[in-house]
Amino acid sequence: MARPKKEFHSRKSVQVNIRMTVQEYLRVSTNAGTLGISITDYIRKTCTGKSLPTKKVNPLDRELFVQLSRIGNNLNQLTRVVNSGIRDPFSISKQLEEVKILLKYLKSNIANNDR
Repeated sequence: MARPKKEFHSRKSVQVNIRMTVQEYLRVSTNAGTLGISITDYIRKTCTGKSLPTKKVNPLDRELFVQLSRIGNNLNQLTRVVNSGIRDPFSISKQLEEVKILLKYLKSNIANNDR
């Protein structure tokens, strides 16, 4: 079964060709690459006033953000246990303080290495 055809007004049927200097092309190309979209999508969104995607995140930083999110989730669960008055067999309070210090260090490191 084939995909249904788009309505006429939503098709991209008009082609516009533009000329630009090498410097302009390099700037447009760099901006589009930074955002992780094609040059044509970048030009189309810029010219029509549509919102551009946020800055593309380095895959290593993305993995770091995911891990920090997981750590935060675990911290919330541990904090809930500590605040509920249940005994503290593993000295969770002390470990929470150590993790808090590490998170502050990681956050400052990420802020200082912003690309």
